[in-house]
Amino acid sequence: MNLEEKTKEYVDYAKKVIEKRALIPEEGYQKSTIEAMNYSVSSGGKRLRPVFMKAFFDLYEGQGIIIEYFMSALELIHTFSLVHDDLPALDNDMFRRGKKTTHAVYGEAMAILCGDGLLNRAYELAIEGCLACDEKDRIYGLRALQLLSEKTGIYGMIGGESYDVETEKKKIVPDDKSIDFIFRLKTCALIEAAFTVGAILAKAPKEDIEIIERAGYCTGMAFQIIDDILDVTGDEEILGKPVGSDEKNQKTTYVTLHGLEGAVKDADSYSREAVKALKSLGRDTEYLEELILSLTKRNK
Repeated sequence: MNLEEKTKEYVDYAKKVIEKRALIPEEGYQKSTIEAMNYSVSSGGKRLRPVFMKAFFDLYEGQGIIIEYFMSALELIHTFSLVHDDLPALDNDMFRRGKKTTHAVYGEAMAILCGDGLLNRAYELAIEGCLACDEKDRIYGLRALQLLSEKTGIYGMIGGESYDVETEKKKIVPDDKSIDFIFRLKTCALIEAAFTVGAILAKAPKEDIEIIERAGYCTGMAFQIIDDILDVTGDEEILGKPVGSDEKNQKTTYVTLHGLEGAVKDADSYSREAVKALKSLGRDTEYLEELILSLTKRNK
């Protein structure tokens, strides 16, 4: 199996699906907001989350177009989070993926509305997907929608982001426990959603879903730790965004708490724990295992 070739197949498929399902005509009085939404979705990115979702759907031999709607919904949710993260009130970033951020192009007010539009459009798509499948299979779509909503909301990504903002505002120095909370909700939750939604839509057994969710958590932890490492060691041209922003903003990160060597070691450990969980499923998880391990070696 060639990891690069197979990943390219998945990424190409994800891009086509997102273009087909997520982008909407730029017309009407709300045209400017739609333009900002399409700009944000089309600004590049690894499409890692929809790739994982489709790979787990395939692992359990899932059938039907419902997966396309949920892949697109998840990417819209991820994009919404980036648009709002980049706002002056939060990270105040002017570049992402080598392009100007949404608020830098369209203004702060329009960027806020853009993020709101992306989040709501995501749920529209997920519901459309549920309605597009056979009635007897709709329960799996609803279960997937409930989990996706939870992983996105106050008990997921938004909850992690809110505490992250609060620690900065109140100048609270995070410890290991609070960093784990922030990472688990802010980053891991959407990766857990990518893993588990794909499997749920393919009707995977409940006991497998629990194992897959754990693998998603470990993968998310490794991914975020590497993000913190790249903010120290990364190349700005390759990353497509400024490096050293955490230090400039006096932000406590995993590297701050554990040092560069410790962070590298822990990222590798989390990745291997995710792989161990997948192996226990007793299925052909070779591609997923290699993809997860490759994330600890990424440079962007």
